[in-house]
Amino acid sequence: MRTAPLPWALAALLALTLLRLAMAAALPLAPDEAYYFLWAQHLQPGYYDHPPMVALWIKAGTAICGKTPFGVRLLGPLSAALGSVLLWATAERLAPGRGLLAALLLNATLMVGAGCIIITPDTPLIFFWTLCLYLCVRLISTPAPRWWLALGLATGALLLSKYTSVLFIAAVFFWLLFSPWGRRQLATPWPWAAIILAFALFAPDIAWNAAHGWVSYLKQGGREALFDPARAAQFLAELVGGQALLATPLIAWLAVLGVWHLRGDASPGARLLLWVTLVPSAVMLEYVISSRVQGNWAAIVYPSACIAAAMLPAPVLARWRKPALRLGFGITALVYVQAVAAPIALPARLDTAGNQLAGWRTLARNAMASHPAFITSDDYATMAALAVEGLPSVKVAGFYNRWQPRWRYFSYPPAVAPGTMGIMLTRHPDAPCRKLLGTITRHRGSEVFARYRLCAFKAPQAGKLLPRP
Repeated sequence: MRTAPLPWALAALLALTLLRLAMAAALPLAPDEAYYFLWAQHLQPGYYDHPPMVALWIKAGTAICGKTPFGVRLLGPLSAALGSVLLWATAERLAPGRGLLAALLLNATLMVGAGCIIITPDTPLIFFWTLCLYLCVRLISTPAPRWWLALGLATGALLLSKYTSVLFIAAVFFWLLFSPWGRRQLATPWPWAAIILAFALFAPDIAWNAAHGWVSYLKQGGREALFDPARAAQFLAELVGGQALLATPLIAWLAVLGVWHLRGDASPGARLLLWVTLVPSAVMLEYVISSRVQGNWAAIVYPSACIAAAMLPAPVLARWRKPALRLGFGITALVYVQAVAAPIALPARLDTAGNQLAGWRTLARNAMASHPAFITSDDYATMAALAVEGLPSVKVAGFYNRWQPRWRYFSYPPAVAPGTMGIMLTRHPDAPCRKLLGTITRHRGSEVFARYRLCAFKAPQAGKLLPRP
């Protein structure tokens, strides 16, 4: 199978990265991105929702390029480029001549093609997951202490990215435990030194959680396992259908074939790919018994699954690799164009890009038009959008209660005195409204994404003053 010369491949990666950086600069922040931007204004060892790595990345990007969408997202496209090189090198070690194809397949997925432009905890998670995968493959041929310690450092960064990273640790432990090569490694001190080093780096997050009632771990790890066959079938169908779209259909099919093809390969590299793909997949399949799996959760299996797809027999790839890549990059390009220019008139419920990105500045400015003493909301994402997109002269205050507990865990200064009158913005029709002041919409042209009520609101406590750009 012929591959493109290295200079051309690197030039294509550079061009793709520049395109993604341009997209990052052109698109307004999504509410979740605005929320993580707020994290970066007051760095902490931990947060209510996730570990701090995404905040550190945003802090670095905004220090270089300013508090703009481009600065907030800067490290996303750059990490995707470096991660592509790491994936390429990983696949080359396992199957010489297939590294470029693995990197192309990963970049052709909508998960990475669109996901690396929007900064979330999954952005550093995928990068450090790929780095850890590379180091594990490097250890197969060179199990030297320095590589084990490097893996420990990378795993620590992985843990600081998102709590689902524990699935990588579990997968690698099973990989080592159930192979003769791995058991020989476990008989040495270096794998254990690596895991100690990883948790030493992660220790500040553990300490923060210990001081705050283990709030993050309870939030992410606790759920009611109530089995409802009808709902479980629905959630499973959503998971499969969603991943077929996010991977793009042909790449998803090649990934499934690739993982299946590895089952008969007893080499340490093939076993590693299987464990790193199947352990997270099994956990997500178990989760659909009682709840919906969000599409981005499966991002962690994409690097190993794309390598597995690139390792398929040559006749299979000769038939399917070009159609898969063309369809993948084509879908991603269409999503890019729709996000920037919206040439296709989609209804609001189908316009994913519009629902995430459009109309937030107009909404925030309209909500603040009367210049209240402060404004708040009963939704954390709307609150973040108000803080980032609203009038600088109007305070945005977070008040915590059992429905909105996250503001309790930020080290922001007090906002307003208790009893001060302001405005609450809500889209929930059953939310209590002291006095209805009006209604507004978030829209783009005639397309309405959401309707909100403006309610008079009396500050029950000092609350937290959300930072502004």
